[in-house]
Amino acid sequence: MSAVRLALRQVRYEHLAFRRNPVSAFFTFAFPLLFLVIFNLLFGGGELAVPGGTTTVSTFYVPAIAAYSVINACYTALAMSVALSRDRGQLKRIGGTPLPKAAYLAGKVGYMTLVALALVIVVVAVGALAYDVEVPVRTLPAFALSLAVGAAAFSMLALALTSFIPDADAAPAVVNATVLPLLFISDIFVPPDADTPAWLGTLADAFPLKHLSAALQSAFNPLETGAGLEPRHLLVVAAWGALGAAVALRRFSWEPRA
Repeated sequence: MSAVRLALRQVRYEHLAFRRNPVSAFFTFAFPLLFLVIFNLLFGGGELAVPGGTTTVSTFYVPAIAAYSVINACYTALAMSVALSRDRGQLKRIGGTPLPKAAYLAGKVGYMTLVALALVIVVVAVGALAYDVEVPVRTLPAFALSLAVGAAAFSMLALALTSFIPDADAAPAVVNATVLPLLFISDIFVPPDADTPAWLGTLADAFPLKHLSAALQSAFNPLETGAGLEPRHLLVVAAWGALGAAVALRRFSWEPRA
């Protein structure tokens, strides 16, 4: 059987495992929707300056929470899942089975990418139905490409991060410590026109979260007159993904830490 078919079968198994862990599934799907509702309740009635004019804050929060959905599934949930599987010895046992290690990881990454896609679809649908957010159909190809680059990059960063997680108990603390502070300064939880220190924006520019959000914001801007594609931001996200892949290739461990 080809490696591709084995990876696709692993995606199916990951889905079965995901369904059997309702707590993890609930928080993976619930958090983005909770944040979308809460932020719209707090700030959704205002307006926000965007290239081409002004739009509603609700329109900002749909692509922002879409970016968070990708990060939550492909980085947070993936890193925790891999760390837990390693701690239980599941990764070590893969080496004794006919399943190639690459196909196993591809299945995990592929499934969390599908979860991220499902979350983004739900977030966009809720934004359109509940908050009258206009979905710019013409720039959807740029939106889809930005999502794909973001999913790939954050998946590689998740695999790299697992090499710094000592055990499964430490996984939530390590993962959240690397992502939660950045979510508040990367134009995801807080709109870019908020009265925040300039140095925070400079700091956020060094990390991929802000660039993914900016790429999705441009592709979702209803006043966008171009294709909505942001090559500069996507290159930064891709560069971080390449760095994550390099670290993962060098440091990724299949055995539990002593």
